Amino acid sequence: MDFGSSDVSLWKDSLSAYPTRIQSLNKPNLVSLDEFYRIELPSLIHQRNPNPHITTSELSKLMQWKLSRGKWRPRLLDFVSSLEESQVKSASQKAFESLPDVSKSVSALTVLKGVGPATASAVLAAYAPDVAPFMSDEAMEAALGNSKDYTLKQYLLFADKLQTKSKELSSEGDTFTPSDIERALWSSAIGAKLLALHSNPDSKKANTARDIKRKRKR
Repeated sequence: MDFGSSDVSLWKDSLSAYPTRIQSLNKPNLVSLDEFYRIELPSLIHQRNPNPHITTSELSKLMQWKLSRGKWRPRLLDFVSSLEESQVKSASQKAFESLPDVSKSVSALTVLKGVGPATASAVLAAYAPDVAPFMSDEAMEAALGNSKDYTLKQYLLFADKLQTKSKELSSEGDTFTPSDIERALWSSAIGAKLLALHSNPDSKKANTARDIKRKRKR
């Protein structure tokens, strides 16, 4: 799906396919982690009003979700899991209080070891999906043509693009948040990859053989 598309039905279809695409990755615990991130965590954070924040265990679980849905980098999980509870509470509370200033909010979270702009964006998206979308590789590539620059500057460009698109698609009675846009883009990208694998089984076999060789070398 092209980011420039204004066809609401295409965006709806891609978004509705998101849970199926999560399942299709066949990664351990990803389905339950995704449900925690999308449904349970936002509720837990908002229940703590007027001082919303996240805990270290919640941040650790969020990191597991982020790495499972994307690229696994265990050192990041080790870093956030060892953070002091008071540090996480203070940084996240300050970040949530700073919204809708996304720049200030991201900066408040990235003082935590192991938390870069992408992880910070996931924290903010859980609390305020109508303001801050998650900085996924797939959505970054679709919106900006670059998924490798994990800087605050790049995230602000990305968030602005998705905020604009969400307003555009919500103008005819439908409601899309920037986080909805991110999930639709991710879903579309994963769907395209799955289609390519099904249409070219030899490529899948080659990738599997390559993975086996790599494991043997470890």
